Amino acid sequence: MSTLDVLSEDEQLVVRTVRDFVDKEVRPVVRELEHADTYPETLIAQMKRLGIFGLAIPAEYGGTPVSAPCFVLITEELARGWMSLAGAMGGHTVVAKLLLHYGTEEQKRRYLPTMATGETRATIALTEPSGGSDLQALRTVARKDADGGYLINGSKTWITNSRRSALIALLCKTDPEAEPAHRGISILLVEHGPGLTVSRDLPKLGYKGVESCELSFADHRAPADAVLGGTEGEGFAQMMKGLETGRLQVAARALGVGRAALEDALAYAQERESFGKPIWQHQSIGNYLADMATSLTAARQLTLYAAREAEAGRRVDMEAGMAKLFASETALQIALNAVRIHGGYGYSTEFDVERYFRDAPLMIVGEGTNEIQRNVIVSQLVRRGGLDR
Repeated sequence: MSTLDVLSEDEQLVVRTVRDFVDKEVRPVVRELEHADTYPETLIAQMKRLGIFGLAIPAEYGGTPVSAPCFVLITEELARGWMSLAGAMGGHTVVAKLLLHYGTEEQKRRYLPTMATGETRATIALTEPSGGSDLQALRTVARKDADGGYLINGSKTWITNSRRSALIALLCKTDPEAEPAHRGISILLVEHGPGLTVSRDLPKLGYKGVESCELSFADHRAPADAVLGGTEGEGFAQMMKGLETGRLQVAARALGVGRAALEDALAYAQERESFGKPIWQHQSIGNYLADMATSLTAARQLTLYAAREAEAGRRVDMEAGMAKLFASETALQIALNAVRIHGGYGYSTEFDVERYFRDAPLMIVGEGTNEIQRNVIVSQLVRRGGLDR
């Protein structure tokens, strides 16, 4: 059975359209763009025309909504071509979901229509230089001013697309004295303006082309209606729900990188000969390929299972955490094995496998490290009394 059989005919067509875009437009240019660390303006524009930035937005707001399994498979296709393209729409989609689930109708009307077309790009700002995965230890604070708005002070780091995103979903403290701390955390819908500086672009091992930046807030003003949903103190729970989508998306990115590495390694192993036969016929290489294919298939099924549960409206923090954990570890191992199969050529920038090996580690540490995923999984196992709901 084809992986696409889990989708409707219309959604299968959408995935195939993205697959064709990747094969015809992305793969021929990705190596040059990636090594030059060039922002893929033309490819992003094509993604806008394909409706990729509106995948989580209902038609009433101008979007082209798809199911969670379809979203996973679209993300996989993009990451198969270039993981950075999947990253360019990841945080944007999380913000769209946050607005859809928690935003006031005014907030939805203001942002979702232009987000659907990609005219407005959005990103999430969680991580801080001193906090890492401990989101309750935020130091970015938004205090009410005399006019009822907020003055924001603090800093964020590793914020993807922050130069090119017009909307930032900022996790911050609106009540620094609250106990427990999460009750004082809100999400503010922030736009660029005085007091908000993109202070620097972070140099990276991989994930080239799209920017990851530090943001500095110095009395940056946001209006009173910037609080997502209109009520302070609900931001932590809102963001935890949003991260379910984020972790599914990262798992799908890992599937794409792993699949690209496997496909390149399989093709090379059939072309390359040593000792008078194709190298896949040597047991050690054949075993690598067998393990790579088995692990990738398992990772895809786990990710699609989590996506189906999400589509059914169930809480999937454990399932998304499992998918992200397993798929990301799998992608890194597949990428390493692809380098081994290519031998010296795997270390050459003339082949794509070195890029997969540089991109894969991001999924292990991004959107909550895999150590954090294990904490989420075990806490939910205890809370649920096991695997059965």
